[in-house]
Amino acid sequence: MPYVLLGLAIIAEVTATLSLRASEGFSKWGPSVIVVVGYALSFLLLAKALTALNVGPVYAIWSALGTIGAFAGGVLLFNEPVRPVTVLGAAIVVAGVVVMNLGGGVSHG
Repeated sequence: MPYVLLGLAIIAEVTATLSLRASEGFSKWGPSVIVVVGYALSFLLLAKALTALNVGPVYAIWSALGTIGAFAGGVLLFNEPVRPVTVLGAAIVVAGVVVMNLGGGVSHG
C-alpha cells in the first residue's frame, strides 16, 4: 500500500506542476485550483507513504519521477523542446534514484 500512495503522490505532484504552467501566473482560476489541491494531496499522500518507507530513497523517487513527469508533460502538453542535454539530465536523475535505492532500500527496518 505505501507504494500505491507514493505513486498517487507522484501523479498529484506532476498534475499540480503542469497546472502551474497552465495557470499562467495564477491568472486562470481552474488550473490555479488544481495547483493548490494537487500539491496538498501530493504532500498528504507522500506523508502517509513515509510512515512505512525510508525518507531518503522515497523522496528521491518522488522528486525524480515528478521531474521526469513534468518534463514529459511539458513536451506533450506545451510543445516544450526536447534537447539531447535535457534527455541526458533526465537519465542522470533516474540513475541517481537507482543508486539511492541500491544504497539503502525504501522499506523501514
